[in-house]
Amino acid sequence: MRRSLTAVLIGAATLAGCAVDAPLQGADRASHQTLEKMLADADRAAAAGQHEKSHAALKAAATSYPAEKAPWLQMAQMRFDRGNYSDAIVQAQEALQRDPADKQALSIIAVAGLRLSTRSLAELNQQSSLGGSVRSEAQELARTLRNTLGEDVLVPVAGSARQPKKTAPPIKLPASRSAPNPSTTADPFGALK
Repeated sequence: MRRSLTAVLIGAATLAGCAVDAPLQGADRASHQTLEKMLADADRAAAAGQHEKSHAALKAAATSYPAEKAPWLQMAQMRFDRGNYSDAIVQAQEALQRDPADKQALSIIAVAGLRLSTRSLAELNQQSSLGGSVRSEAQELARTLRNTLGEDVLVPVAGSARQPKKTAPPIKLPASRSAPNPSTTADPFGALK
């Protein structure tokens, strides 16, 4: 009798636990927003000029959906657009951890890195502190960038049109040293006679 009473009590406790958990799971589902809704809320906040609120909504989306790259890309783009290039790079790298081939994240990192470098080089140039190996490395990087982009000038002067890099003229072969004799052109062995 005692064993059957214990079994009944254990069964009742188990069922009671399930009954209590079921409504909580439904409440969790109701409070758990979809990624699309969270991203849309962040977009609305950004459009209203509430950038920190937008960033907080994107952070919440990244926490709720840790495998998704979309919140990180949106944060990176938002920081990039506002000129906060170092944060943009960090957040784009987070997106790349989730999708290593994402072109938007790679572009943000490349351009933000170049803008940070340009800013630092300009400040060093104003202080006349750019010298030695740093200067030669910067010149080599600039040469590589110009060749890669096909541009003569990396940062055009404001108001000037972009000019594509001029290609080298075609190589001309030297003219033959002696003009062919018209009488021997018909007979290739005529010059040997």
